[in-house]
Amino acid sequence: MSVVHGHSSHHPRAIEIYRDRLILYGCGDFLNDYEGIRGYERYRDDLVLMYFADLESASGTLHALKLVALQIKNFRLFRPSRHDVEWVPQTLDRESRRFGTRITFDADQNLVVEGHTN
Repeated sequence: MSVVHGHSSHHPRAIEIYRDRLILYGCGDFLNDYEGIRGYERYRDDLVLMYFADLESASGTLHALKLVALQIKNFRLFRPSRHDVEWVPQTLDRESRRFGTRITFDADQNLVVEGHTN
């Protein structure tokens, strides 16, 4: 198997690179209808991620993973401010650190995932 893709989490969860394979414990929602529902603001359901995985086609080995953060407003996707985007790597770092995975920014404000293989 090349990628394990977790779903049903309404916000992004941990990312792991295991034996050069990608494990996404939860990708969150991409578009949702939660806007305006109060009481869950700490999960930042207005921030979503696009996942771009570069895999070796024959072996499934992960070469790179880039995440692009977007913000939902009125059921449309926009590039969030730098301040809003900073919440994402802080949260993913906290969730993913136990797996040796790090999330950093590249020059275009996209998130790059780096980790060791177990």
